[in-house]
Amino acid sequence: MSGEAKTVTVTGAAGRLGYALLFRIGVGRLLGPDTPVKLRLLDLPHQMRALEGVVMEMQDCAFPLVESIDIFDDTKEAFDGTNSAILVGAHPRQIGMERADLLEANARIFADQGRQINSHAAADVRVMVVGNPVNTNALIAASHAPDIPKERFTALMRLDHNRAIFQVARRARVPISDVKRVTIWGNHSRTSYPDITHTLINEKPAIEVIKDPNWVEDFLIPMVSNRGSMILEARGHSSAGSAANAAVWQMRDRYLGTPPGDWTSAGVWSHGEYGVPEGIISSFPVTSDGANWHIVEGLEIDPFSRVRIDASVAELVEEREHARALGLL
Repeated sequence: MSGEAKTVTVTGAAGRLGYALLFRIGVGRLLGPDTPVKLRLLDLPHQMRALEGVVMEMQDCAFPLVESIDIFDDTKEAFDGTNSAILVGAHPRQIGMERADLLEANARIFADQGRQINSHAAADVRVMVVGNPVNTNALIAASHAPDIPKERFTALMRLDHNRAIFQVARRARVPISDVKRVTIWGNHSRTSYPDITHTLINEKPAIEVIKDPNWVEDFLIPMVSNRGSMILEARGHSSAGSAANAAVWQMRDRYLGTPPGDWTSAGVWSHGEYGVPEGIISSFPVTSDGANWHIVEGLEIDPFSRVRIDASVAELVEEREHARALGLL
């Protein structure tokens, strides 16, 4: 190990997703195999005993990269000096809840966390929001951290991205590593748009390899949109392992860079790219140079994609206006 230790804060750390996330961080998947980590784990007071058990398990793994683990039920202390904040903890969506209900339940959590990150995190802090509705929660957190560049906040979209990559590879009967340049546009919701118009399979255009013009609309879009519900129905719980894996991969790409010739999808601050209104956090095709996310420029948007992107972005604008009505933006 040659790197300087980085402080990583994980909220909701005693929950299923947080639990799955921590062991991936412990083995170096987040920041690389040469960077030690100091973990600061946040959860609610009634979860402290469970969090103690999580820490015991982490200790029993004897991860060489983990220098220390501290647990907190106080937001201010949890974000003290953090370099990387992964905001998992949120009210789960209950049966019968609309997205507006979920936003209202969670908005104040992320507003408070944004304020505490602004006041107590390290100067180089990067923030990823995992708790749903993820894009607008990231927007709220960023809006309450006025001293931190908005580009430092990202919303988890890698789960939808990974789901799309798997389905494309499966349809083309190729290894996943042969699929490049998949894009998820818009919101992490049923309106998210998995776009393969620029995707390559073994360096060939995906639409030429798949040879089915109806497959995206008839199968890929509904599959990606409904995958979370399918898992919930099958397991009785929402995605945890796959979401934790996606969170680690998205932050890893942010810190270590995306592979040459490829891109990923992340929810990032819009400056008006591709007709997405400025001042929302939307999913785009992005690359990372290890310092910042960069939205891929110059892609042609066909009419079918334009309709899908606009519909998802309209939902993000509606969520932003609802957050404004709550007095949180």
